[in-house]
Amino acid sequence: MANFKLSAQLLGHEADVRAVNFPFSDTVLSASRDCTVRLWRRARENPTVFEQSLISRGSEYVNTLTFFQPTEEHPDGLVVSGGKDTIIELKSLNRSSSDNADRLLLGHAHNVCALDTSTNGKYLVSGGWDGQARVWNLEKGETELMLGGHEGMAVWAVLALDDYTVVTGCADKNIRVFDLRNQKSGEASPQSTIYTPDVVRAICKVPKGHTSGADIASASNDGVLRLWKMNGQQVGEMHGHESFVYSITSLPSGELVSSGEDRTVRIWQGLECVQTITHPAISVWTVAVNPHTGDIVSGSSDGVARVFTRHPDRVADANTLTQFEESVKSSSIPQQQVGGINKEKLPGPEFLTTKSGTKEGQVQMIKEDNGNVTAHQWSMSQQQWINVGTVVDAVGSTGKKVEFNGQSYDYVFDVDIEDGKPPLKLPYNLSENPYERATKFLNDNELPLTYLDNVAKFITENTKGATLGQPAQPGGPDPYGTESRYRPGDEQTNMKKTIPQKDYLNISAAKYEPIFNKIISVNKTMISSGRKDAALNPDEEAILRDLRDALEASKQLPSRSAELITKIVSQWPYQDRLASLDLLRCMARYPVVARISDPQLGSVLDIAISSSIPDGSQLNENAAMMGARTIANLFGTADGRSLVSSQASKAISFLERMLGITGGEAIGKFNRNVLIAVTTCVVNLSVLVNKEKLLTVEQRRRLLILIGSVLKDQSDSEVLYRALVGLGTLMASSKAESKGLNISSWIREALGKSSEDRVKEVAEVCNKLAPR
Repeated sequence: MANFKLSAQLLGHEADVRAVNFPFSDTVLSASRDCTVRLWRRARENPTVFEQSLISRGSEYVNTLTFFQPTEEHPDGLVVSGGKDTIIELKSLNRSSSDNADRLLLGHAHNVCALDTSTNGKYLVSGGWDGQARVWNLEKGETELMLGGHEGMAVWAVLALDDYTVVTGCADKNIRVFDLRNQKSGEASPQSTIYTPDVVRAICKVPKGHTSGADIASASNDGVLRLWKMNGQQVGEMHGHESFVYSITSLPSGELVSSGEDRTVRIWQGLECVQTITHPAISVWTVAVNPHTGDIVSGSSDGVARVFTRHPDRVADANTLTQFEESVKSSSIPQQQVGGINKEKLPGPEFLTTKSGTKEGQVQMIKEDNGNVTAHQWSMSQQQWINVGTVVDAVGSTGKKVEFNGQSYDYVFDVDIEDGKPPLKLPYNLSENPYERATKFLNDNELPLTYLDNVAKFITENTKGATLGQPAQPGGPDPYGTESRYRPGDEQTNMKKTIPQKDYLNISAAKYEPIFNKIISVNKTMISSGRKDAALNPDEEAILRDLRDALEASKQLPSRSAELITKIVSQWPYQDRLASLDLLRCMARYPVVARISDPQLGSVLDIAISSSIPDGSQLNENAAMMGARTIANLFGTADGRSLVSSQASKAISFLERMLGITGGEAIGKFNRNVLIAVTTCVVNLSVLVNKEKLLTVEQRRRLLILIGSVLKDQSDSEVLYRALVGLGTLMASSKAESKGLNISSWIREALGKSSEDRVKEVAEVCNKLAPR
């Protein structure tokens, strides 16, 4: 049978793609840790092109999804998704992210990590980290049945095997089989339990006629796929994966397909692996099959969903295939992912032409002539070694490994769980996913999964490597006149010097003591002058103190803090508003602030604009700067990005006013901090266009004109650099909108004002993208 080849790469997610589904032959669904569910429709074939739209956008990771086929009541079918917010959302296939859900299912107490629909379309089954498995009545929107026996351990996998049978896979290493007809008082006990050697991560139905005679297949953390009869008899094992296996499903051909932490998708015929598809990512979280065409779609840690096909008419064009192969070849493999390597004993490149592999997916390390170590994987069908990357030391690693239980790690942390007892050891390698390592640590030590977020955050915070880019240097006039008075923190960015820019930038660093001292001082003045209507009462002062504590500790904002900041920035005198606007800028990186909706003032974007450049006032350029910084920081959350995209015209109008394109003279035309805030917004809007494919044609053109204004009028290298990054990112996906604009001349003007290499480099890229 022909090998699978890349058909299309579905680009748009901003984080790991955790779940995929093929509801129809020309349609793909994907869910991601960027808090979105997306729909991809095949727009054309040969070459294959998919167009995307947003179905759902939440405030937490989406980890799993399934699909209910169309019914008379729901003619478009229902997309079912679940994740960290514990809510299961049901939404019509043709709804958008701004539409309400058809139904929300409430009951899980922790992350929903597994969903499946019954073959007869009558019920939905879910599993979660709370140790619960539930069967749902969709007509009532309620839990119909609890599936017992999991004893609080995470239910990683659920399978609606037939109209009456559900199978679950659990972190306690057990597979449980339930007959839904045998239940008492709303709970069903397992009809049988299959004991396995390791944590069960995925389960699928095995097609009839499989050579093993198996009914179901399971995938585990030990990298082994196991085949089972329903009576618990194991009838086969499939070896080949080198790490956790996260997903398994079946093909119409009777073959099985799996994916895992070893960054591969593998095709299995009988008990043998017949094809290995390596991805340019750390993990391939999920794989799904189109039951009509036999195509497969994968979702991986690089934020990309990829469709693969055996049909020649749907194979990607030669350029896309080459790019994919090169991305795999050029990917870096952390050394700890492949174990200990003795470079001196590795064969040289001649091995690849003189020796054959013995099985599909076999990996061979080669010492290249330049001293690098490359990894090569054997393809049985092609009878050749495929370069799958270069082995490197982990980024940010000191190079000094720590031994723990006979293995080497980048870090071994001490974790104090209980006073008076010795700390537990938490080993971690930089190539690992923090959530997966945290889960394993909790399971190994029989600790509740309620600690998961804290442990994963601890790992992330304590393994941060060098940050990309440089912090912007403070410049321009002091917003407050003297060093002894309150002044905002210096800007911090996360700039990558690549086109298109992939990350949203922020200006979030702050010196909280002077911010809050200034607000308290202004409040005292207002009280003494009789302005008690707008001054803070004792309860509000207490909220302000709690707010400072939360911001300094990077914790959840206290309740009513969003309401409080809305009051201060809108009701206090404009000349005394700067510190509170700076506080709003700091808070804008929290989802709760992006959800502000005041009946009179509108959204937080409306409030930031009207409070920083109010009508009829002598404008303060630094207050206006805080408005721009607030908009820039809103891009830090999914809720914020959704808000800005829905009110993009208002955001662009604000930037046009700042630059003097509309409404009068430019505000802070020679204030470097103002200009950096404006161009940071420009970069973020450009990334929104490139990654999310949002903004209308008119809005994109206005954004281009904004950039042109900066490039023609400004000379500061940082400002020019950001404007050029925004220009290149925008043109990478929006060239038609530039018709009639003399973009090449803008770039030449910018080049004539700066001698910095980074400006020249990004200008060169922009020149290549500019229309001729």
